[in-house]
Parts: sequence; C-alpha cells; structure tokens
Amino acid sequence: MDMREGSRDVRFTGRIAGFGTASGTRIVIGMWEASPFGRFADVMLEDADGHRTLLAPSGEVADFIAGTYTFDEVQVAPVSVRRVAGGLAVEVGGVPRPHLTVRMMVGAVSPLGRVLRALPGGLTTAPLWLAAVDPVAKVLVPGVRTAGTAGGGLREFYGVTTVRRIAWASAVLDGRDLGAFAPLDPPVRFGFGSAPPEPSLVDLVTTIREPAS
Repeated sequence: MDMREGSRDVRFTGRIAGFGTASGTRIVIGMWEASPFGRFADVMLEDADGHRTLLAPSGEVADFIAGTYTFDEVQVAPVSVRRVAGGLAVEVGGVPRPHLTVRMMVGAVSPLGRVLRALPGGLTTAPLWLAAVDPVAKVLVPGVRTAGTAGGGLREFYGVTTVRRIAWASAVLDGRDLGAFAPLDPPVRFGFGSAPPEPSLVDLVTTIREPAS
C-alpha cells in the first residue's frame, strides 16, 4: 500500500525522543499517536561507524519510512512504548529477550519549549511558517531543520510544539549496554535534519508533502 497515492499531505502527530550514548550510538525514537498507519512507534539508530538502522513494527511502516529517509539496514520487529515512573520505556523485539531496551527520564519543558508554547495555535505546525523559519532554526539549534527535501522528491516539515529535556537515558542493544547517557553528537544522518544535540523529547506534527503532479 502506497500512502502517497491520492494525497498531497501526509501528517504524523506525536513525539520524537533523541539522545546519544558513550559508545557513539545515537538513538531517535518516534512515538506517533496519529498517522496514516494508526498509532505506532519506530526507532532509528546510527552507530559510531555511521551505520544507520531502522527498527519498524511492520513491513508497511518500514517501507514508507525507508522511502522517506536513508538507512543501511531495515529490521521489522514489534516496538512498544509504555510510561514508567518519571519517564518512558521502549522495547523492540519479543520474548524471551528484547532486541533493544531503552529507558528515559523526562525532565522539564526547556526555554525553547516555553517559547513555542506561547506562539499562536497552529502556527508552529504550518508548512509555510516552517519553511520561512528554517534558516533561523538551523543556526539556533545545530543540526536541526524545520523544512527540507526527503526521499522521492518529497518535501517534509517538522512542526514542534513543545520541547522537554531528557534528564537521563539508558539503552541495551542485543544484550550490550550502549554506555553512559550523552548528547546526540554528531548529528544523525537519516534525512536532511537531525534531532537536537541536547537530549530532548519533542511534541510535533510532521507533514510530508508530495510534489505537485
């Protein structure tokens, strides 16, 4: 099923978490409450050698994301997200042992998050606004973009409405602890932009726009 057929804009509403580890692996987790695929979560990993992996919950979701971003490896496995005391727990894979386990402690809304909350409703997710502020965003927050070109000639817009700090996180991949919590540095290279270098959990609307026929 091609979600791009018969639609000009495809919208995903939810959250993205991003942080780094002492091993050099950077982790970006998408937690989508509303999308053309319903509610789902996915994980993108880039290791210290630059190897980029997508972990997606279904072949349909994997095909769409891999057609929009760039990966060296794509794996299909169950991805679950649940609330725990002080934050979130993410698991990829099934029994007897998850392939990836992540724990995050979520902190306060950041100064940027407070500014975004104060802006008029709807403005921070409007593609026209996001295209206009992109030159400013990439200077203020290194690696971050609000508008750009995705795979297949698509245009993509990241409309962030709230930013919270991630106070602490841990990750275990295939039984190996990825090391101490760290900034997301260097930027990840899945698409035209990266998550912020300061570990963050952002609420956002992502709009993917097809080229005009």
